[in-house]
Amino acid sequence: MIVLLVGSGAREHALARALHLDPSVTQLHAAPGNPGIGDLATLHAIDQNDGASVASLAALVRADLVVVGPEAPLVAGVADAVRAAGIPVFGPSAEAAMLEGSKAFAKEIMAAADVPTAAPRVCDTADEVAAALDEFGAPHVVKDDGLAAGKGVVVTSDRAEALAHGAAVIDAGGRVVVEDFLDGPEVSLFCLCDGSTVVPLQPAQDFKRALDADAGPNTGGMGAYSPLPWAPEGLVDEVVRTVAQPTVDEMARRGTPFVGVLYCGLALTSKGTRVVEFNARFGDPETQVVLARLATPLAGVLLAAAEGRLADIPPLEWKDDAAVTVVVASHGYPASARTGDPITGLRDANHETDVHVLHAGTAFDDQGALVSAGGRVLSVVGEGPTLADARARAYAGVGHVVLEGSHHRTDIAARAAAGENLLEG
Repeated sequence: MIVLLVGSGAREHALARALHLDPSVTQLHAAPGNPGIGDLATLHAIDQNDGASVASLAALVRADLVVVGPEAPLVAGVADAVRAAGIPVFGPSAEAAMLEGSKAFAKEIMAAADVPTAAPRVCDTADEVAAALDEFGAPHVVKDDGLAAGKGVVVTSDRAEALAHGAAVIDAGGRVVVEDFLDGPEVSLFCLCDGSTVVPLQPAQDFKRALDADAGPNTGGMGAYSPLPWAPEGLVDEVVRTVAQPTVDEMARRGTPFVGVLYCGLALTSKGTRVVEFNARFGDPETQVVLARLATPLAGVLLAAAEGRLADIPPLEWKDDAAVTVVVASHGYPASARTGDPITGLRDANHETDVHVLHAGTAFDDQGALVSAGGRVLSVVGEGPTLADARARAYAGVGHVVLEGSHHRTDIAARAAAGENLLEG
């Protein structure tokens, strides 16, 4: 099988790694990819958001399957262009990707499908934001309606901060969704969909705040782990039954079938499981740990989804091992991201037992040296028989990475590895 992977982050490196390990994949191409993906695939320097370019490349390399990783190409209609060229593609249409492209649309779908979620107010003016903040009270949850790379959400008890964020989004021409606050720990569950059938993966938990103890600003994600030993029994089945399947059914009813990954961001609240958000693609950094645990070869599963055959595949198989990933971020992230700093130590990190390093914001400079090129630079993944083992290995790998001014959280998976029940606060 010849596969073309679209994207350039650590999520795509995790996908590339899983596809590279699949014996059915004879050629792997990536557009545009990154230096780490380049060790596994042939890279092509094209605009990942240009559907015509991606479709032309897919035809040129004779791809049997195109996998679109990031949200921006999906919302831009890249999957539509590939489908129009007659090539199987794993990723939703632009219309279906609006489940992520517009939080207001996602709330509309959830209401129609009777999916449990936080009560929303869609706001087009600062006065409407102020009224919604007062209606729901603190803690305040204010979201940019559109794509914001995981950083368009403010959760704060400071009304002035919440109002300022909402006003800034509106002043920039956007809309705001203000929501009722959901208590309880958050869980990510990826569901593979072929327009009608839903096949869940294993749940993970990520860490959005920049600093230890969930302090600091929101980021695209600073680490993740799987499995979740504290999660309620039957959680995955419940989410498929009450969230994913009703959503996929509603999208099909509207004539916009959802094919790809429905990312269910969930809060396990005191009143039950609630949807925090939907995404239309694999999450980052959760993908790094979920795919590390998947034993079933990936390519055939994604092709089955693209071709509407998920109901026919055997049950997915999973490793017993746990996985933990720690993100190494550049100086100043997330407020700013210094780039161009040399990165060394990756060879030693990758030689740690059951550790692999995935590239995100990396590039080669004019001299061919590896340097930082973004905010989240690397994802270091550790695997082991327990969460404690996987965590120790991930941090051993991080210890080898040399990147001036970089920072990372030191508490990824710490509570779960220590046996705490996160449902008890």
